[in-house]
Amino acid sequence: MVAQIKIDLDIFQLVFEVITKSENAYTMANQLTQVLVGALGIKGATIFVLNPEIEELEILASSGLSINYVNKGPVLVDKSIKLPSNREPVIITDVTTSERLQYPEKAKEEKIRAIVSLPITLHGKIVGALRLYHSQVWDISERDIEHLKVVAQNIGVALMYFRLANAVLSVKETVGEVHSVWL
Repeated sequence: MVAQIKIDLDIFQLVFEVITKSENAYTMANQLTQVLVGALGIKGATIFVLNPEIEELEILASSGLSINYVNKGPVLVDKSIKLPSNREPVIITDVTTSERLQYPEKAKEEKIRAIVSLPITLHGKIVGALRLYHSQVWDISERDIEHLKVVAQNIGVALMYFRLANAVLSVKETVGEVHSVWL
């Protein structure tokens, strides 16, 4: 069976519009997960950010998944979808035949049948993950994987931008407070 290509120019434009017009990381991630679920016709999507101190992926935003699944427990970097350092996309076309999940029973309860996990990187370091969940066996096309890699890279750049913007705003506020004390 030939994998159907789902990501076209219209979807790319919509994704990049969400990324470039968002005012903060939470808004971007929430809108982006919703767009991906709707545009790809999948069950759910989650954007995680890495907490390097405890080596866990923490949810920034999720769409289409139940509260029980989202709160299933800590998502450990080295156990969530088992692959050395998770530096490449992990494609699980059928979770019922895979031993690579940290919470296989929770996936079954959620009626998740396939998962595509892509690392979100910045300057060669993993800063998060984009996960897509399907309720059917998913034979995702190589072209769609390549497109999703670009989306994940852009999420990484956007996260860096939002972090820098928050730092600049904080410095500006601090300088304003110091300046007002001296006047």
